[in-house]
Amino acid sequence: MGSPATERGRFDAEGPQHSVEVKAFALGKFDVTNAEFRIFLEQTGYRPAPCDPIAGLSWQSPGRGLAYSPGRTDPPLDPAVCLSWNDAQAYIAWLNAKVRGLASSARSRGGPYRLPSEAEWEYAARAGTVTARWWGDAIGGGKANCNGCGSKWDGTLIAPVGSFGPNPFGLYDMLGNVWQWVGDCWNESYVGAPVNGSAWRSGDCSRRVLRGGSWSNVPVFVRSAARSRGDAAGRDFDYSSYAGFRVARSLP
Repeated sequence: MGSPATERGRFDAEGPQHSVEVKAFALGKFDVTNAEFRIFLEQTGYRPAPCDPIAGLSWQSPGRGLAYSPGRTDPPLDPAVCLSWNDAQAYIAWLNAKVRGLASSARSRGGPYRLPSEAEWEYAARAGTVTARWWGDAIGGGKANCNGCGSKWDGTLIAPVGSFGPNPFGLYDMLGNVWQWVGDCWNESYVGAPVNGSAWRSGDCSRRVLRGGSWSNVPVFVRSAARSRGDAAGRDFDYSSYAGFRVARSLP
């Protein structure tokens, strides 16, 4: 986990490289979409806080969608963005409550769904590779959506989920398009990080880790080891406007 000192574009927060043991888990093939997140809003009446009140970017609950993507109105297959870490947790709590309502899961107190840990996310993003990106070290062209990735959406629009090919694990959009929240508290390096694949629950827990880069970032942020952080409540406008998430599931 992490990047070697020789990787082009490396930030200090990506080290030191270290070995992590990751237990079996499942991860969503795609980021949670606008259509999926709207179901949650409609059924709960939950109201996400504006991700950028100055620019007027916010969800309108229940179920009226997101006034975000320039020139388009709430495309259902776009990944849901303008979401804080707390919003992601609210969605997952709702999802787990639905599972607990099933007869086969009636005795479960929690639920199987959660955000991936940062270690799990990087394991899934790398998909067995050791290069800067799952397709190689160079950004190439047409592999992802970023400001310089060579796609028709670059630096302009969010792309619908699945617009690019999957990585070797069959996961789409792990790099580029939208930042993805993970479960960990922010730490400036990996010194003292868990080695069992679990989320890091200590550090600056008012800020949470974001991975993957977004459509507005230059390619240096679109690497398997690149990491950043955002305010868990969405007060950090630089990132919350571009942040979404995908759901992990614990396995026996």
